[in-house]
Amino acid sequence: MKRRAWLALAASGLSLGLGLPAAAQTYPAKPIRLVVPYVAGGGTDTIARTMGEKLSKRLGQPVVVENKAGASGIIGTDAVAKAAPDGYTLLMTLTQSVLTNQFLFEKLPYDPRKDLTMISVLADAQLVLVAHPSVPARTPRELGDYARAQSGQATYASWGVGSLSHLSGAYLSKLTRGNATHVPYKGEAPMLQDLLGGQVQFGFASILTAKPYIESGKLKALAVTGTQRSSALPAMPTFAELGMQDTAFKTVGWIGLVAPVGVPAPILARLESEVKAILQTPDMQARMAGLGLRPVGSSPAEAQALYARDWPVLKTLVADSGARLD
Repeated sequence: MKRRAWLALAASGLSLGLGLPAAAQTYPAKPIRLVVPYVAGGGTDTIARTMGEKLSKRLGQPVVVENKAGASGIIGTDAVAKAAPDGYTLLMTLTQSVLTNQFLFEKLPYDPRKDLTMISVLADAQLVLVAHPSVPARTPRELGDYARAQSGQATYASWGVGSLSHLSGAYLSKLTRGNATHVPYKGEAPMLQDLLGGQVQFGFASILTAKPYIESGKLKALAVTGTQRSSALPAMPTFAELGMQDTAFKTVGWIGLVAPVGVPAPILARLESEVKAILQTPDMQARMAGLGLRPVGSSPAEAQALYARDWPVLKTLVADSGARLD
């Protein structure tokens, strides 16, 4: 009886949080720093500031967004990787800085798989394959046939070397034996301008920025990446629907909330729970949709599983593309 009573008391103590570290019990007890490794004003920064404001209200502490841009997201990511694992320094980032960069650079000042841990994938973003209207192709395979007929003269655009836009274009060109030449730009805006002008024939673009040109007929859409159709372009089929079941075309970019490795599990669980609740609110859903994003709100375990699934895919895509950023 005494043993049973002791076990019941221990269980009740754990349920009240008495079995947790003191820091986890009182978290958060001070402002939280949310690092964005990109310049202010972009999509990731917008989501970080919206999420930070809502997190602050739910947690009862300020959430301060800090932009630490530079070196393809490396500077800001490194700052978080080297921060104390106490839940007070977090990272809001894209796939590239915590995953793709390790294949693009010879050496990073941090090891994403050893120094960082995923809290949640907040949202993902599909790409759409677009072509100039003068290109006589209605499907990705027809685009490959067209590129092959150009005897190496066809070109595809991306918004930067090593970007998912680049990797997807390189993979499509290789898969269809189109032998198209990559033309990288410093950002999506100049890339789209040359696509509109016909200086380049095709490319993978974000749905948000390409949609107005698709609807006006200034660009031709051929397919979207991902495993399901985009709510922003519901009439456009996925590559898989068109018979191209390649994992490369099912892989999409994502925005993730990340922490230094070693943050206590109860703190990670608290943050994941709050993020998920925020993502389910109508105004956050609308904000995501307005940015061309699909809300996800995964658990830490689900986020880590997604990371592990994408790791070999992006490693292969980078290797096949020949992209380097050293």
